[in-house]
Amino acid sequence: MNASLQFDVDALTRYLAAHVPGFQGPMSVEKFAGGQSNPTFLLEAQSGRYVLRRQPPGELLKSAHAVDREFRVLSALGDTPVPVARALHLCEDREVIGSLFYVMSFEDGEIYWDPSLPALPAGERGAVYDALIGTMAALHDVDVEAVGLADYGRAGNYFSRQIDVWTKQYRAAQTDELDAMEALIDWLPAHCPAEAGKPSLVHGDFRIDNLIFHRGTPKVRAVLDWELSTLGNPLADLAYFCMCLRLPPKGHIGGLAGLDRAALGVPDEAAIVERYCSLRRIASIENWNFYLAFSFFRLAAIAQGVKKRALGGNASNEKARQVGEMAGALARMGVDVI
Repeated sequence: MNASLQFDVDALTRYLAAHVPGFQGPMSVEKFAGGQSNPTFLLEAQSGRYVLRRQPPGELLKSAHAVDREFRVLSALGDTPVPVARALHLCEDREVIGSLFYVMSFEDGEIYWDPSLPALPAGERGAVYDALIGTMAALHDVDVEAVGLADYGRAGNYFSRQIDVWTKQYRAAQTDELDAMEALIDWLPAHCPAEAGKPSLVHGDFRIDNLIFHRGTPKVRAVLDWELSTLGNPLADLAYFCMCLRLPPKGHIGGLAGLDRAALGVPDEAAIVERYCSLRRIASIENWNFYLAFSFFRLAAIAQGVKKRALGGNASNEKARQVGEMAGALARMGVDVI
């Protein structure tokens, strides 16, 4: 963790005591080292441990860093089969710490930063992946109308709208000419599959290190980082997760590229897709390469945004410049898929 803060801890303590039921100071605050988008802090108070997520300081891209949306989706999922932290309080008064923020429960457990799961015996790794895929399927099966999220995103044409959104976000953050990004920007709209059926709740950043597992058992305790969540096509989450596993083992987002999955005891991409389809009663998935290419494109656009914030001096992590440099490599991997 990084102890450097940009707000008044005493003022925050007084505010939380007045707005979070049961909260009692004194309180210490430490910044989690991970996370490129919304800075996240561990609060240790006399009444227990909490987690605070805030918008980063400085000028922000329109619609980015929507912590209020994160709070809304956490609140909505509290009584569903999808495991999440308890949403405790949303503060929209920017005077308290300088930006919007929310507080949620601290969920203790295991976070697996390396998808090869080196800390576990090979025979236990498959169960972790099965729990992960089951959680993803449960998320996509949530009745969005029943939980009050029917208006959480626009219905229909999810991928065409997302391509447009992320193209604009990329242009707003662009610092260099990336030929691979230009190729994807041309190819994706022309190959966007037709969409049918009701939209699902989509996480938007579903990867293994955004899950907390119970200690000693392959069961998901909480899904984290809901900033990119919306209503849309659930195949976006599945393809994004598989895309992440295609990345090199060493990097900001660790993948499994070049590793022997059978020897590791983790499922290959075909097995992951098959298990997901079985859980959601889907016969098969067509146009899989489109979904993968879109995932590389979107992550490249996100990385470019991180780079832009780093160059502007308001990124939330000291490694932001390194993350931003991933944009070109991710775009090239997307071109390789198509």
